[in-house]
Amino acid sequence: MDRRKGFNRVLLKVSGEALMGEKGYGIDPAVINSIAEEIKGVSDAGVAIAVVIGGGNIFRGLGAAATGMERASADYMGMLATVLNALALQDALEKKGVVTRVQSAIEMRALAEPYIRRRAIRHLEKKRVVIFAAGTGNPYFSTDTAASLRAMEIGADVILKGTKVDGVYDSDPVINKDAKRFSSLTYLDVLQLGLKVMDATAISLCKDNNLPIIVFNLREKGNVKRVVTGEEIGTVIH
Repeated sequence: MDRRKGFNRVLLKVSGEALMGEKGYGIDPAVINSIAEEIKGVSDAGVAIAVVIGGGNIFRGLGAAATGMERASADYMGMLATVLNALALQDALEKKGVVTRVQSAIEMRALAEPYIRRRAIRHLEKKRVVIFAAGTGNPYFSTDTAASLRAMEIGADVILKGTKVDGVYDSDPVINKDAKRFSSLTYLDVLQLGLKVMDATAISLCKDNNLPIIVFNLREKGNVKRVVTGEEIGTVIH
């Protein structure tokens, strides 16, 4: 994959945990404003950008299922958490003058448009930012899988996976100071080494459709625009 040419249409995956900053729960206004500023920079540069947002800062379906809650119910609650985050991000973007649409995989017309692929593509063509909420709309699938699915449906060039660290490491760099960072990996490397980049379903989906993923540090100012314009930061999975 030649990154130097930059990208025309991208899908940014933001975890729910990224939104809580140092608070430990909920949404940190400073963090969501910072992410909105990053997205605005990309949109202003003429690149079509869509966002899939997680809900782990409010509710994690997998965690609730582990404590005995029925898995499907827990997952639906997690999907509703992503809608809260999507609306918060929409508000932050529109305060910065960015025209934004939220599309939800679970219909709730008073809050968001229903997810319609052709409508999403049309919004992107009109330089609107589209935020995809409620995951895939189905239990047992993560928002990582939703990101892979939506990226392929809208014809994105790449998935940008924003994290707290500057790429993929062979072990946790926070715990192990000698952790090795990879500049590039294959999809099979990720699956065989059990690297916690995205879940196996999402990676397999990207592999089957030859959709590259770039893992990078979302916290560093200007990084999203740097990745989109072709700077070689983070780890490429292809």
